[in-house]
Amino acid sequence: MFRLIVLSYFSGSVPFGLLIGFLAGKDVRLAGSHNIGASNVWRLCGWKCGLATFSLDFIKGLAPVIWFAESSATDPAPYSAILAAFLTVLGHNFPIWLGFRGGKGVATSAGAAAGLMPLPFVIAFSSFALTVAFWRYTSLGSMLSSLVLAGAAFLLLPDPLGTNLPLLLLAMALSAMIFIRHRHNIARIRAGTENRFPPPKPEEFEETMKGDAG
Repeated sequence: MFRLIVLSYFSGSVPFGLLIGFLAGKDVRLAGSHNIGASNVWRLCGWKCGLATFSLDFIKGLAPVIWFAESSATDPAPYSAILAAFLTVLGHNFPIWLGFRGGKGVATSAGAAAGLMPLPFVIAFSSFALTVAFWRYTSLGSMLSSLVLAGAAFLLLPDPLGTNLPLLLLAMALSAMIFIRHRHNIARIRAGTENRFPPPKPEEFEETMKGDAG
């Protein structure tokens, strides 16, 4: 159990967005939305850096799930993998060495969901793509898709209130964390100032988002 907690939390807290930003010559915590996630890296450093950040954060959520699922293959339900998923996202959102100021957990949650509940993940990802295509808000797509993930988990997982209750609770917890981490985005959407997708060029984004710590 101790190994699970340590490996999951600290692997989740590896700040890939910050490191990629450094390689591109920028500290993403000091500009734009001041967030180390893929969206801010994309807007400040370009789409290649943003895509690399998303991919690494996704793998970061998937890898511990696969590892601990295999290590507990004889269990009736992969409780260790579920706990690993939660702790990994927690580490990403609240990394100890960055003063507990991390990302918003979207890509890492997606990776964890893909490993634990593939069909609900596919449905949630589809809802994300459709939301972004119609409204062009990645933040809105992230929040709505997290709700869809929880709903799909309830509807599609066998025995969601019994043997698969831990998976359902995980989906609900991931959704709750995504909404909490997007509270500033919610305010900007309501005010009509949220940035749309595709993002502006890095220099334009820095000008429009100066002083916004969301």
